Amino acid sequence: MSEFISHECGIALVRLKKPLAYYQEKYGTPLWGFNQLFLLMEKQHNRGQDGAGVACVKFDVPAGDPYMFRERNVETNPLDKIFQALLTRYNQLVADGAVHPEFTETAKQKFDFCGELYLGHLRYGTSGGYNLSSCHPFFRRSSWPTRNLMLAGNFNLTNTAELNDSLIAIGQHPIFATDTQAILERIGFCLDDEHEMLYRELRSQGLPGDEISRRINAELDPARVLRTAAANWDGGYAIAGLVGNGDAFVARDPSGIRPCHWFENDEVVAFASERAPLCTVFDLEAAQVSEVEPGCAVVMKKSGAVQVERITAELPKTQCTFERIYFSRGNDADIYRERKALGAGLADRILSSIGGDLENSVFSFIPNTAEVAYFGLMSELRFRRRAEVKQTLLDAAKAGTISEALVDDLILNNWPRGEKLITKDVKLRTFISQEKSRNNLASLVYDITYGVVQPKDHLVCVDDSIVRGTTLRRSILRILKRLNPKKIIIASTAPQIRYPDCYGIDMSEIGKFVAFEAAITLLKERGQAAVIEEVYRLCREELKSPGKIPVNHVKKIYEPFTADEISARITQLVSPPANGWKGEIEIIFQSIENLHRALPNHSGDWYFTGNYPTPGGFRVVNQAFVNYFEKAEGRSY
Repeated sequence: MSEFISHECGIALVRLKKPLAYYQEKYGTPLWGFNQLFLLMEKQHNRGQDGAGVACVKFDVPAGDPYMFRERNVETNPLDKIFQALLTRYNQLVADGAVHPEFTETAKQKFDFCGELYLGHLRYGTSGGYNLSSCHPFFRRSSWPTRNLMLAGNFNLTNTAELNDSLIAIGQHPIFATDTQAILERIGFCLDDEHEMLYRELRSQGLPGDEISRRINAELDPARVLRTAAANWDGGYAIAGLVGNGDAFVARDPSGIRPCHWFENDEVVAFASERAPLCTVFDLEAAQVSEVEPGCAVVMKKSGAVQVERITAELPKTQCTFERIYFSRGNDADIYRERKALGAGLADRILSSIGGDLENSVFSFIPNTAEVAYFGLMSELRFRRRAEVKQTLLDAAKAGTISEALVDDLILNNWPRGEKLITKDVKLRTFISQEKSRNNLASLVYDITYGVVQPKDHLVCVDDSIVRGTTLRRSILRILKRLNPKKIIIASTAPQIRYPDCYGIDMSEIGKFVAFEAAITLLKERGQAAVIEEVYRLCREELKSPGKIPVNHVKKIYEPFTADEISARITQLVSPPANGWKGEIEIIFQSIENLHRALPNHSGDWYFTGNYPTPGGFRVVNQAFVNYFEKAEGRSY
């Protein structure tokens, strides 16, 4: 994606299954779990740079000693700062003689982050601001271990207001900050209920206080807590929680919108938002890593028991397609294949656009996440060219007209040519306030390779997706024109983004989408502006009195036009002034059909189709249109 979009966060959890002395003996450090947490987070640093946080729970700590710890940072490179500070602290303890690593109990006693259970979070801020108080893990404290809760997640809920209202209805005083706070308080309330239920039952049996505490720790049921807490959640989520008694859980939304993976062996149970980091950090094959099943929680008791429990009813699986197109790192084997297939899916449209003239075409990509799709496109084009060459040779051999000149022509000519043309040079920061000056500086973020493209050439650049079109308008197309090609073609591996997201990506303001802008301008130009007012009226009615089957009324904005008509208008909208250049620009988008072929296991395509997996999504899209029509800025949920 050539333009910046805040999106999904990353989570990591490491639960050790052996005594700390085991890891000291085998791996040479009692901080093996701590180190593995850092590696899991570092391998997912693409998922968030707005903040980072880590937490640790120590088992079997004497009464009176702390047992839960948390560090958070929202500065530049927050993950590095957290781990450097903590390791510096540890190394100083070793240097002072306060900690002797071979005696693991000294490390556990003296160093806060030498424990058995770890949680990490990488944050992209979509709500709640960018201060430390909005940074995960969130912490709900109590003097009872079973009522202490730390929570981190990759999620957005669409009904945070309703959740806060439900907390008020039961007598709480929630702080209206983020959906994380609402979830923390909801789970915390249910955790309190669970604790109280067990306490009353055990106390009625006349058990002494220490025995009651031991039994509550053992009998607490995190799955039952989550079933109650999650009953009314609407959204996409992967949530990890640590309880002060040593229990832990990781839960996933019933539609499987947000990703989460895990594995278990005799040493550790570990979780991450993406599969590849687990494979790399723990030296695993892909088949050894499982998805957390949608609507389920993996519950880890302090005793070491690990169970998968269903906490919400099953819904159709609609995993997020943007994870595969752009957000997740491409070193996962399946994602790599899927991105190549997305690139290959563009071949027909591109060949049509260049008139089949591979000889006079140069192919490139807009860095860096479109590179794998670019490889897929080039593979497909070469495959097709090889098939053409083979058929021509067979026909010539059959006719007896094969010649050295023909072979030379087939081998040397009309093959797809790839070049590295665009480089993202540096992110410029400026205090300049004038819009024109800022735009001029933005055009210098990307640099190009001169002397490769000729005036007769088509220049084809693969991009992951086009959301707002601002980077194309202000930067990329302006600099590509300097190469003076015959035609510039921008090919998006994603279809047109028409509808807002409310499940994790910061894309809720529909008026900022270039596809929406294109449809609105076409309606006005063709005398169909009444459709805009009709959709506004329908959206208002739907929000006021939603039907049993939710309706996305915004689809009516696009219905009068073909995808090609909207693409053509997008091309007009993002094309900068010619300024003497006489070439042509065309924007090409992936088809929905090719998207589904490339991502057969990920059907979450609401950004493109408007088909939301939960009622909250329909409410958000209708509210987003109302906000647009009323010129109200901000999120629509």
